[in-house]
Amino acid sequence: MLTKKSLPIFIFALAASVEIVTPIFSWPDRHLIFKPLIMGGLIAHYLIFSPHRSVLFLVALSFCWVGDVLLIFVSSNELFFIGGLISFLLGHVMYIFCYRKLRMAPSTNELLGSQKVRFSFPIILAGTGLVVILYPSIGALKIPVMIYALAITLMAISALLRYGRTSLKSFSFIFFGAILFMTSDSLLAINKFKEPFALAGTLIMLTYCAAQFFIVEGALAHEKKYFQYS
Repeated sequence: MLTKKSLPIFIFALAASVEIVTPIFSWPDRHLIFKPLIMGGLIAHYLIFSPHRSVLFLVALSFCWVGDVLLIFVSSNELFFIGGLISFLLGHVMYIFCYRKLRMAPSTNELLGSQKVRFSFPIILAGTGLVVILYPSIGALKIPVMIYALAITLMAISALLRYGRTSLKSFSFIFFGAILFMTSDSLLAINKFKEPFALAGTLIMLTYCAAQFFIVEGALAHEKKYFQYS
């Protein structure tokens, strides 16, 4: 049964489903209605269920919301893409700070120094490999794209380094969300700068919506158990 508490996540699920499915049917105007509701629904869901309501985390989510809105109009002016890129860049920077807060004091279960290096290497390889592949094709956006790739790589590594310093549920959700976010942005970059591919819009939105959902649920899982967010 739909209640006031469950309404925001229902709105998120509905908006995400429309954005994921309708690229197949070419409904261009859907973005104006549904895309702002993706992060809007998640922000409201977080506000309802968070015992702490971190301003820092809300700022991160809000930057992503702004990025979504700006990218709606990218077909009319390329400057909207730049604006969206900057908004998501700031969102990733805020997520990095959030992940440092969303953890307990050091414990014996956290990753050792050698493990941090070993497990971070595939993430770094994925981030740098994408830049190498796209570099000849991104023209004047080389520096902004490289900065963005660095930010999202650091965001994923920050999620990794929470291992052993939060609940397994919170770690798993946020780390999985971070990897999905990297995947979504990689697909978007390949489709835009390298070569468009079939079902690009569907795959990009599927991984993006899942990423944001898992990040929010992971943050809530930590807050509800530890109240360590400040």
